[in-house]
Amino acid sequence: MSEIKIVNATGLACPQPVVLAKEAIEKNDQVKVVVDNETALENVKRLGTKLGCDVSVEAKADGIFEIILQRKAGAALPDVAVSCDASTPAGGPFVVACAEDKMGRGSDELGSVLMRSFLHTLVLQKEKPDVMIFYNSGVKLTVSGSETLDDLKELAAAGVEMLVCGTCLNYFEIKDQLAVGVVSNMYDIASTMSRAGRLLTP
Repeated sequence: MSEIKIVNATGLACPQPVVLAKEAIEKNDQVKVVVDNETALENVKRLGTKLGCDVSVEAKADGIFEIILQRKAGAALPDVAVSCDASTPAGGPFVVACAEDKMGRGSDELGSVLMRSFLHTLVLQKEKPDVMIFYNSGVKLTVSGSETLDDLKELAAAGVEMLVCGTCLNYFEIKDQLAVGVVSNMYDIASTMSRAGRLLTP
């Protein structure tokens, strides 16, 4: 077995741990990524899964995690890099990006009503988004107690992938309240938006 490549990503903000892990696994059969927070842990694990690697995690002292990414013998890595190819958007996914927990400018009360109506309308539509992205105050739509939670859960059950900005959840101190979707990072968010065939921001 080839020597394991060690990537020390402690102290690095998103998306650096993911970027470094991807660069390393592209050149090595086995990579150990060392991170010091759960957001980076989940992001690197998700990257490994997307790349088809075997993923294992060992928790160390002082909040350190060691993530082992093992390429499967003879398997080529899929391309999950951020793409700016002009031909990509035409056939890309339908993406809805929620940057706020309200819709439009003016009255916050009206904006909340409109956002609830918009998300409920998505549930009723035959053509649903492939991916929904939540960032800035938009992450508040995905937490416990949100008036839009039932509709978002119904969309998720219908197969809509939901990426929720981990940095934003941490900023608002509501990460432990996340009730739908997965904690994501700017690498995945930028990659998804750049590949979108249609990108809608309500």
